[in-house]
Amino acid sequence: MHRALITGGTAGIGAAFAKAFAGRGASLVLVARDATRLDDYAEQLRREYGVAVETLVADLADRAAQQRVADRLETSVDPVDVLVNNAGFSVKASLLEKDLTAHDLGFEVMIRSVLKLGGAAGRGMRERGRGWIINVGSVSALVTQNNYSAIKAWVGNYSESLGVQLDGTGVQVTALMPGWVRTEFHNRAGIKGSSIPGVLWLDADRLVEDCLRDVARGKPVSVPSKRWKVIAGVLRTTPRGIVARLSAVLSHRRSREK
Repeated sequence: MHRALITGGTAGIGAAFAKAFAGRGASLVLVARDATRLDDYAEQLRREYGVAVETLVADLADRAAQQRVADRLETSVDPVDVLVNNAGFSVKASLLEKDLTAHDLGFEVMIRSVLKLGGAAGRGMRERGRGWIINVGSVSALVTQNNYSAIKAWVGNYSESLGVQLDGTGVQVTALMPGWVRTEFHNRAGIKGSSIPGVLWLDADRLVEDCLRDVARGKPVSVPSKRWKVIAGVLRTTPRGIVARLSAVLSHRRSREK
């Protein structure tokens, strides 16, 4: 793959994807909100890996910004071979809130933007007969804690549906469903994670390598690490009433950490 576009590409899983592709000699298009951080990380990657790094400052909560990134994905000039739809954040607001501001923001960044960019990438890649689309979901899609769980459930279903529509075109679509990953995601969300056993935490770089192997093998869903594959398998086959009770326990523990 010659060029990868990564949203949320300066931190956490997105930054790990950027390093992984740069290490393979691929050119990069990094998308993020913070221009200073974006420029700094792009320069670091150019210096360490000797690859071309293009930057796009875009707040994906803004539809005009979504369109700019979509246009970059669909152009035939310096085409993008890999899209990593990674930008995201925790949505902690209650489903009973009258103010839907936090939910609307989550929908824009983690649903509409994913839909918009996935469609643009899919059209461009289909024309060229090759490409990878990786949509970052979460194992939390398999539980019922909050709107973040619901959003990530949509990402997983959307990703597999897009894969069906692109079947036979040379474009591979994979939903990445990680468990808990040691990144700044949880700090930003105000989640300490002290109740989470150490064995369940994943390293972002290792997670990305596992994911890329799954994508290369044509897998529609990637759940990195054996322990999280087991957990995901159990959650998929557990009666929903039991999953709901488990989700309530997890939510209670999470609220005590804040």
